[in-house]
Amino acid sequence: MKHFRFSFLFTAICLALSAYWGYSHTGLSGAMTAVGIAAILGIMEVSLSFDNAVVNASVLRTWNAYWQTIFLTVGILIAVFGMRLIFPLLIVSQAADLGMMEVWNLAMNDPKQFSTHLINHHAEVAAFGGVFLLLVFLNFLFDEDKELHWMGHIEEKMAGFGKIGSVPILLALVVVVFSINLVESSKQFVVLMAGVWGLITYVGVDFISGLLEKEEESDVNIGAVVKSGGIGGFLYLEVLDASFSFDGVIGAFAITSDVVIIMLGLAIGAMFVRSMTVYLVRQGTLEEFVYLEHGAHYAIGILALIMFASMKYHIPEIFTGLIGVAFILASLWSSIKHKRQLA
Repeated sequence: MKHFRFSFLFTAICLALSAYWGYSHTGLSGAMTAVGIAAILGIMEVSLSFDNAVVNASVLRTWNAYWQTIFLTVGILIAVFGMRLIFPLLIVSQAADLGMMEVWNLAMNDPKQFSTHLINHHAEVAAFGGVFLLLVFLNFLFDEDKELHWMGHIEEKMAGFGKIGSVPILLALVVVVFSINLVESSKQFVVLMAGVWGLITYVGVDFISGLLEKEEESDVNIGAVVKSGGIGGFLYLEVLDASFSFDGVIGAFAITSDVVIIMLGLAIGAMFVRSMTVYLVRQGTLEEFVYLEHGAHYAIGILALIMFASMKYHIPEIFTGLIGVAFILASLWSSIKHKRQLA
């Protein structure tokens, strides 16, 4: 439990702040309601992002202690305040052509109008986050260096296509192009550009990571901080976390329109995801349960497709969360069977 001590402390602080916020507006009943909603949002975020923790751990386990610490300190600040607070404000600011302070006042004084602005731009957000997550899954699926294949011969054959590096990009572009048919014609170009920018972001982060690794291999001194993990890996995990948080932030407005409660509730979930990531790394869980990483990536692939589908159809957050949990449990069971066979 030592890996979760700070998360429990952080949860207590966030729930106390929620109670104070609710009490300052509508008294004791408001405090109780605010605490309940914040707790629900925290649980929802954890259920939606457990596969995120597994994928984070698969990357983080190769990092040194310095970059692991950076991910758990600077990274959590970006995750909590950047993605759960600043990013929604930025979307509304651009959409409504207002300054950030005006948008903040709108969020505080007229949260329903704020949430309406945000939800109206769900399609663009889904296209950006969906294509990034889809590329994470496709690059895992078409990885020819994988030694274990959860789906057996089919997955092994798919991995063989990894020799052609452009296959994930091609498939992601095809999905983006077809997805614009899910929105009205006035939004199609904006959604297409959001998808393209998601693809550019993934390739850009991958390029930075590869460039830094190449410089390290050439014994070029790029600073003591750029080591195992480095800036490229840090950017990758932050954008990955952002892609996971998009739907959580927008989905939270279906529960409440109070921006402060949404930020506090989702922050609780984000902190527990970080703690789960550390637990998986320190306990060596991914080495013990070899198919867990596979299950998480398949869950990410399904989540990406759900994000694209959500441009037109309402998909309950509980369904999205259960799909991810189902893949994780299935891969865990396969890992246990694999261990028994080896024994």
